[in-house]
Amino acid sequence: MKLRTAASKIIFLCLPIMVFSCKSLYNSEYIRPSLVDEKLNRNARKVHKKLVYISKKGFAIGHQDATTYGIGWHSKDTENTVQSDVFELIGDNPAVYGFDIGRLEIERPFNLDSVSFEAMRHEIINVHKKGGVITLSWHLDNPVTGGNSWDEASAVNSIFTDKAIEKKFDTWLNRVASFIKSLKYKGKAIPILFRPYHEMNGFWFWWGDPNCNAIDYVRLWRKTVRTLRDEHKLHNLLYVYSPNKLNPDDDYMKYYPGDNYVDILGIDIYDFSNKEDYLESVINDLKLVKQLATTKGKLFAFTETGQEKITTKNWFSEVLYPNIKDSGIAWVLFWRNANLGHFYIPFKEHANAEDFKIFANHPETFFLKDLRDLED
Repeated sequence: MKLRTAASKIIFLCLPIMVFSCKSLYNSEYIRPSLVDEKLNRNARKVHKKLVYISKKGFAIGHQDATTYGIGWHSKDTENTVQSDVFELIGDNPAVYGFDIGRLEIERPFNLDSVSFEAMRHEIINVHKKGGVITLSWHLDNPVTGGNSWDEASAVNSIFTDKAIEKKFDTWLNRVASFIKSLKYKGKAIPILFRPYHEMNGFWFWWGDPNCNAIDYVRLWRKTVRTLRDEHKLHNLLYVYSPNKLNPDDDYMKYYPGDNYVDILGIDIYDFSNKEDYLESVINDLKLVKQLATTKGKLFAFTETGQEKITTKNWFSEVLYPNIKDSGIAWVLFWRNANLGHFYIPFKEHANAEDFKIFANHPETFFLKDLRDLED
């Protein structure tokens, strides 16, 4: 059990419980939002509402590949489906679970991080059943060269000018749609926060600047939405737009596909062991995203962050927490725990393990058990 049981948090949780028990999702505090999909199913709308309520009091904690592997373990080596490095530390799981479907498009049985798609499907269903929120990213291969996401060869324009490439890409979208259609619990589609083509203002992906111009990027995004929503009738997706941290000359809106194609605004910012630079970006960039999201009436989130190996003492409680506790983000997602050279959540023996527990005990941080209290 977590130590935090503040009365203010209990009171806060009671209100959504009463609200969610009503037939209508909408009220004076949650006015019907304008979303990308007018036919978005009720479960997905409930997730959106849940995130709105959380954002008013704090933020949900997310972790990439939280229950598929961690430091010294892999889900294929254990039948303990609740295992995660977060759970090992605090006795609770993340509220938001990140999964990546890269390589699904080329029909590989495993994604780019060696996670079986069958295992991923099982975990997504399991997470949803327990009340967690799922976000999908897509590190897809370069459709022109056959290289991976980090192959910087220009490709997006070819999707619209080369019939063979267009046909290939349409097949890729069809495979993504088929996988998402298989994500059901008790016959109902599981809500997904879909975050494709992220960090487009960076040079490292084939869909990023300068490998793809803004016009082609917008065409790519809109084509993806129309294919999934209109052709495949997927009405369980909320679409998340997430550039990388902004350089002085960057325009957050440069690649923006439009209000009718984006549900949630996000941003990815990492601490590359340069605390001053990181904090400047967190403070300034989240402020900008908040202003834009508020103007547009949209949710916003800290879609990726962390410090690799967490080398800064008390990074969670002294660096991150003070600068996001009142930011209004709906969730913050830490990147994956791949191995001892690449991890973003402490493990039990790590020097910052106790600091993460302090961070987790703040009333603003929402984990899986907290989301269960928001269930109707």
